[in-house]
Amino acid sequence: MGSFKFETSPASRALNVVVEGSFSQEDAARFVAAYNDSVSKFNPKDYDIVLDCTTLNVTAPGVVPMLEQCYLMYKESGFKNVVFTIAKNPVLKMQLGRIARTTNLANYEIREV
Repeated sequence: MGSFKFETSPASRALNVVVEGSFSQEDAARFVAAYNDSVSKFNPKDYDIVLDCTTLNVTAPGVVPMLEQCYLMYKESGFKNVVFTIAKNPVLKMQLGRIARTTNLANYEIREV
């Protein structure tokens, strides 16, 4: 089961998101609802979105379309930058990068910690 937490930081102009575990389609739907609620409270064009994916598992093939929709949401919201922070995991890095390219998310960065 996947979990997530949103925290808006006006001082650093960032929406910090922690995502953990393996997401099901139900988890992804809950994520989208929480995302929309969080983003409605500020102007994303003035913010970065920083996603802490250090304990996120590689996404199952059936859930990839939902992940692609999330990338499109980040793009449509207009965040200045989309930053994915991951532990050293070549497969996850490859998957996140591939989805960013597929969705034409140009302003992304993957940071390994």
